[in-house]
Amino acid sequence: MTINAGSLLRKAVVVAAIIAVGITPACAPLATPAMTPAVHATQLETEAFSEELTERTFRYFWDTTDTERCLAPDRWPTRTFSSIAATGFALTAYGIGAERGYVDRAEAARRTRDCLRFYWNAPQGSAPRGVTGYRGFFYHFLRHEDGTRFAQTELSTIDTTLFLGGALFAQSYFDRANPVEMEIRDLAERIYRRVDWEWARRPNTGTQAQNLQNSQGISMGWRPERGWEPFDWVGYNEGMLVYVLALASPTHPVTRDAWDEGWAPLLEQHWGTYYGYEHLQFEPLFGHQYSHVWIDFRGIQDDFMRAKGIDYFENSRRATLAQRAYGINNPNRWKGYSADIWGWTASDGPKDSTREYHVGGELRSFFAYRARGVSAERIVDDGTIVPTAAGGSVPFAPRETIHTLMAMKAFYGDKLYTAYGFRDAFNPSFTFVDANSRSGLVDPQLGWIANDHLGIDQGPIIAMMENHRSGLVWEVMRRNPHIRRGLARAGFKGGWLDAEGDQAASSRPAVEPLTARRGTITVP
Repeated sequence: MTINAGSLLRKAVVVAAIIAVGITPACAPLATPAMTPAVHATQLETEAFSEELTERTFRYFWDTTDTERCLAPDRWPTRTFSSIAATGFALTAYGIGAERGYVDRAEAARRTRDCLRFYWNAPQGSAPRGVTGYRGFFYHFLRHEDGTRFAQTELSTIDTTLFLGGALFAQSYFDRANPVEMEIRDLAERIYRRVDWEWARRPNTGTQAQNLQNSQGISMGWRPERGWEPFDWVGYNEGMLVYVLALASPTHPVTRDAWDEGWAPLLEQHWGTYYGYEHLQFEPLFGHQYSHVWIDFRGIQDDFMRAKGIDYFENSRRATLAQRAYGINNPNRWKGYSADIWGWTASDGPKDSTREYHVGGELRSFFAYRARGVSAERIVDDGTIVPTAAGGSVPFAPRETIHTLMAMKAFYGDKLYTAYGFRDAFNPSFTFVDANSRSGLVDPQLGWIANDHLGIDQGPIIAMMENHRSGLVWEVMRRNPHIRRGLARAGFKGGWLDAEGDQAASSRPAVEPLTARRGTITVP
């Protein structure tokens, strides 16, 4: 994976049309024998699988994240660089592991404290090398050797935000009156207060955004070599949490027009219907998942969703079920798609090739890393299926998604499902053993299976599975004053947001009780 593939292709669907692969919506599904066995799981079997997947994915973060500098790898076992977003998911995983008893709480707290110490003390500045970030933001990718900027990767507003999601979760989860947990809360607060959101707002950059004229929004990033990235977080995508944290900042807040005249103006353009589900369109499911990892959107609405009569949680449920419906229909006749096997989001893939290989009697194109997905606006589908698409959507449609994950495990076994959970992706159509795929192994029957696990794909699996099972991350974050303030400033109302502190209750009973109930923290 190159820097561009890891940092820009994930964002490309936000800002430009992507060429669809083999789109033939009028075609009937390919008539092939079912690849996957029927999975008829009991409730106990489903709960056992959910527990196993949670612990395995936790072990991924616990075992692979460097303890000296808290550098979560972008991918493993291939060694490339650390991802600041993956580190945010690691911080979230530590609390989940402590809550479930996978590790001792004190051990998880010490590791979290050490992690936040590193990022608070890491060098910041405008130099192109030798720094971890600038103006409180962090570079997208960091060198494993010393935690400084990798190559010419961008200072990323979204990846900093995903790191902050983990830091603020740690701030609210580790709430006990002992020195380690008190230091966690203080460090998280300092790191968050240091971020200069107003600096990254388009009107202050002296430039125009290419994706919204006169944008008042927040830029995707900055590089010392060439300045501001040309696109802002506008329309519907994973950037909602960026604005919630920017609005809530106690030190460098953006004003409400950043939301109203940056994020929100294009929302109506992305409202559409796909496979009978009316919702905001965004083809890779990560756009419907990332902000939901840390924010419980059930029952709360901004102005746009109030007008539509739903909330963003329901929007993501519809997007998830629309993807499953696409998999059942399989209009482009890829191998292996069904009600049991489906899911598209940013992931690794077999290789970049253009109409080189035949599938179902047609020449097909394939991708390496790409923001895959399906929507009414466009389809980016090369036959690659991504476990985190279902795994990160578990709370939205638990029966369908967990069933799919269990079917993937049942059919592919340890080729796909390892001691660290699911490898990143697989492609049943790519059976070309002589294709020299560098990103995975090719089986003449099963197809291509990725070599690596990716941190930003592992993170939504563990966090959203836990939100479904116990509501832990959502419950903790509902008490965080920054999250509540940011949502209120964006115009969200209703549900738990209108309730007082700990009285904000989940609208769905937890499958499993939490081991402890914690009180509201006081932020330094």
